[in-house]
This record gives sequence, C-alpha cells and structure tokens, in this order.
Amino acid sequence: MRYTEEESGLLNNFAVEPKMYEAEPPTGTEKRNYIILGSMAATLVVGLFVVAAAVS
Repeated sequence: MRYTEEESGLLNNFAVEPKMYEAEPPTGTEKRNYIILGSMAATLVVGLFVVAAAVS
C-alpha cells in the first residue's frame, strides 16, 4: 500500500491511480450506430411530446 509518513508520525494514504490510455476514434460502424441510436432517441422524445399534447 502506498503511504507516506510525516515527521510527526501521521500516515497519508494515496489512492492507486488507474493505468492511463488514449481513447481511439470511433470506427465507421460505431458512427453509424450512434446516428441510428440518436435518431431513435429523438423519435421517442418527439413521440412522447405528441402523446402528452394529445392527452392534455
């Protein structure tokens, strides 16, 4: 466990840092999936507004 001890005897614990990595850009398939899911979400939101307007 990582810790430091001060002159007065107090211990300071430090969290273990996760390994860092660079994010990879999305592939063409992932971009297509993002567009499809985004359009489905937008359709759902618009549908909910239409239902709310029809009920009220």
